[in-house]
Amino acid sequence: MKIDQPLPDTIREIEHTEIPMPDGTRLAARIWMPEGADTAPVPAILEYIPYRKNDKTLERDHSRAPWLAARGYAYVRVDLRGTGESEGVMTDEYTEIELQDGCDAIAWIAEQAWCDGGVGIVGISWGGFNGLQLAALQPPALKAVVSICSTDDRYADDIHYMGGTLLGEQLSWASVMFGINTLPPDPVHVGDRWRDMWMDRLRDSGLWLKNWLEHQTRDEFWKHGSICEDYDDIQIPVYAVSGWADGYCRTVFRLVENLRSPVKGIVGPWSHKYPHVGEPGPAIDWLTEETRWWDHWLKGEDTGIMDEPPLRLFLQDHARPATHYPHRDGHWITEAGWPSPDITRTAFALGADGTLAMTGDLPGGTRSINSPLWVGRHGGKWCSYAHVGDQPGDQRRDDAGSLTFETAPLPEPLHMVGDPTLTLTFTVDQPVAQVALRLVDVAPDGAATRVSYGLFNLTHRDSHEHPEALVPGQAYTVDIPMKHVAQTFRAGHRIRLGVSTSYFPLAWPAPDPVTLSVQTGETTLHLPLRDDRPEVEPAFAAPRAGPPLDQSFETPPQAEWLMSEDADTGRLFIESRDHEGAAHITEQGITHSADGVERYSILPDDPLSAEGKVTWVHEMRRDDWEIRTETTTRLTATKTDFCIAATLRAWEGSDLVLEETWDETVPRQLV
Repeated sequence: MKIDQPLPDTIREIEHTEIPMPDGTRLAARIWMPEGADTAPVPAILEYIPYRKNDKTLERDHSRAPWLAARGYAYVRVDLRGTGESEGVMTDEYTEIELQDGCDAIAWIAEQAWCDGGVGIVGISWGGFNGLQLAALQPPALKAVVSICSTDDRYADDIHYMGGTLLGEQLSWASVMFGINTLPPDPVHVGDRWRDMWMDRLRDSGLWLKNWLEHQTRDEFWKHGSICEDYDDIQIPVYAVSGWADGYCRTVFRLVENLRSPVKGIVGPWSHKYPHVGEPGPAIDWLTEETRWWDHWLKGEDTGIMDEPPLRLFLQDHARPATHYPHRDGHWITEAGWPSPDITRTAFALGADGTLAMTGDLPGGTRSINSPLWVGRHGGKWCSYAHVGDQPGDQRRDDAGSLTFETAPLPEPLHMVGDPTLTLTFTVDQPVAQVALRLVDVAPDGAATRVSYGLFNLTHRDSHEHPEALVPGQAYTVDIPMKHVAQTFRAGHRIRLGVSTSYFPLAWPAPDPVTLSVQTGETTLHLPLRDDRPEVEPAFAAPRAGPPLDQSFETPPQAEWLMSEDADTGRLFIESRDHEGAAHITEQGITHSADGVERYSILPDDPLSAEGKVTWVHEMRRDDWEIRTETTTRLTATKTDFCIAATLRAWEGSDLVLEETWDETVPRQLV
């Protein structure tokens, strides 16, 4: 990455200021702006997230915010109510009060002497979500949005219920926020109030996993904040960004297709990262691209960005199966819109002999599968963070517990761009069942790389809002979508479809072992195949950023992914560790660290043996001030209930100041 070194010395940084809300609560902000903006006001860019402006996101903010300020913007980084140095308590994500606070913060920014009255909003993940949600509320000063790694659908396309299945990521992310919610404000900025503010957070933030498990269908809880409920609510320009290894790439396509306001989209090979630090590479000069967007919509400059194709995608070439990719081969393509006229949905028939083909009479019949519950061990995470182990590995082991259908070696390359779907006609022997689909690139030597996948709770075949139990033995037909992707299948390779009745730990298993019978003659795979036409690739320079934050690491960041199997019982264990490192920020004299361990296990033939346990340890210290918190969440299930056991412990120095436990059950609702 090219570092712009040094930035102009005309940047003014306000380390801490407070934005008053109408109810008297004050939100903490950090602001970078050009020197002299008080007399020559500039547009503002808001980033509004819960991840602590003073420490946890400061490294990332430091590489972006001064760079944009040097180009004529006030970059305003605001902590949500109840996070960082902001007052109050945060009790869930995307609440009514969070969104109202966002509207009020935008109005406050627009009224400042250093702002010319125009505000844009940018964010990745949480900040991408609430950027879209705030745009839908239409605050007058908000003029444009950049939404990165976000969703328009909080129920079916977030960490909660993919295809109506309960994602393991729901336990994972609830546990991440459980830990973050235990962190205190920095006494340097809030003074002696810090302890009372901290205790309020510890006592009142709640157990978010229970909140989310109490809403297993697409009810009003999830419709709130899902801008797909009415895309017309957004009337300002949106730039949507994601990556194929990210959990949120489908959103880009839906926004480009459905928004009536000006919209652009880009999807690279990346995981859950900003594109200028995108991994797998190639990363791009995203900050220049983002500046072109803001210059056009906030300054009224003709940057040419809206004359370019609205959708740019990285067409990936084949890659050997690996659980971590530093780089993916491929090239950039453009589309004039979505759906694209250059893409044809092409039907592939399934044969009872396991064949998959575009043409020819394939043998009809029924094939059945009752997958062992170790299928999914090579599925990786629902959302990759570019950590070792969190992308899918070689699929041959999971294929061994699945139905598979496979083409002959391809006579010529095929380019797939979009969302594969399976029209599945089936019967099952249980009232609750799920299906996992995997689209796999099989190399001539047999190495199997997952290209796309889909999960579906078959009780949701007619509705995510009103699921219905299945009647054993009755035939049903349902269309099951898989994730969007742009991928080239090389000549000589095979395309394989894998079908299984489980995919743990990515998806929590159904309560009973299920036999799924596929009626092959009435089941069709649809692949979005793209014309092989000459491309004029969009030009992306090497990534750039501002100078790095002055910090050192007592313990460097590290990630691990371990799998083991009990030779006696066959119980599978999957453990991942995410140590964010112990970072000392020089200028602020603060050291912070976070260490998370996720552990999942299951017996091969007992879905009620599934268990997930996540522990996070956070530490913060400066001089003689020292804080440590530990949170643990364990999820199990019976046939009728989900069971949560959780603990929270907090220390000030060596003194245990709070300990709380939860023992909760939530009825299963056809999940």
